[in-house]
Amino acid sequence: MRASVPRGVPAARVALGALVLLVVLLSAVSAQADPASSLRATNASLAAKSRSVLLELYALDSQLGRAERRLAALRSEAEAVEQRRESARAQLALVRRTLEEGEGRLALRLRELYIEGDPDPLAVLLGASSLDDAIISLENLGRFAKQDREIVAQVRDARAAVKAALANLAAREGELQRLTADAEAARSGLLAARSERSSYLAGLLRQRRVNQAELDRVAARSQEIVSHSDDGGSGDVSESEPGSSGGSPPPLVTGGTRMTVQSTGYCLQGTTATGIPVSWGVVAVDPSVIPLGTRMTIPGYGEGVAADTGSAVKGAIIDLWFPSCAQAIVWGRRTVTITLH
Repeated sequence: MRASVPRGVPAARVALGALVLLVVLLSAVSAQADPASSLRATNASLAAKSRSVLLELYALDSQLGRAERRLAALRSEAEAVEQRRESARAQLALVRRTLEEGEGRLALRLRELYIEGDPDPLAVLLGASSLDDAIISLENLGRFAKQDREIVAQVRDARAAVKAALANLAAREGELQRLTADAEAARSGLLAARSERSSYLAGLLRQRRVNQAELDRVAARSQEIVSHSDDGGSGDVSESEPGSSGGSPPPLVTGGTRMTVQSTGYCLQGTTATGIPVSWGVVAVDPSVIPLGTRMTIPGYGEGVAADTGSAVKGAIIDLWFPSCAQAIVWGRRTVTITLH
């Protein structure tokens, strides 16, 4: 008698095979999902770093603008001082010629008096046509000698004054040269820092593009694996984008100018009044109180850059950007003492 085979055995084998296939497919998808999650986390970190570097670049550009304006002002003053020195040199040459002429006339007059001797008043009186002429002649003899001595004394005083002015101008020119050298060094340092930060930002963006391309490849591979499932089901992979927590605020800076202000929070999206994307660290200020581009440390918030303005931000008020309105509401309105640097 032929042994009978249970009717449920083939169906059980089919179900078992399908289950094994499903487990294999899900394992493959899970293996693809793990590097994808890592890449997304890395991209989120790169995006946060990019926003931070962008704020640094904005601050550096503001500092560079101020440094270039100061350098231009120093160079302009140096040109003005040089023009004044040229004018003083011309005046000194003129004074020297005048002094030489005055001393020459005085020496000639003294030589004539030495050769001819002092005039005899009686001879002058007898030789005059009238008493008035005699008196005028005697007065002229004394007045001419006195005028020559006064002219020489005045010219010598003028020469001393011009020399003093030249010395002061030379000292100022030397000081301007030192200040200009310092300003040029500061400008070069800022240019180097901006170049380094720009290169770093470009590297971050390149890495994000590479990661995104890998994410696209992983997603395509996962879709290809799921499409081979015999049961037609599709595994939904939950992809949780890491939130932007902002990280721990940088340590507070003790140096720099301190200012007590009222602070509020906002959560508007998009770009700031200066044209950069909003991100953690963007601070709206009144530019007449805190210049745009100024870096600052805010207790309870961390590092920030004055990169936005607002119609309600007037006077000693700052408005801090938060990634969520809930965080801005929790911050509320509080008095803080910030450090500008």
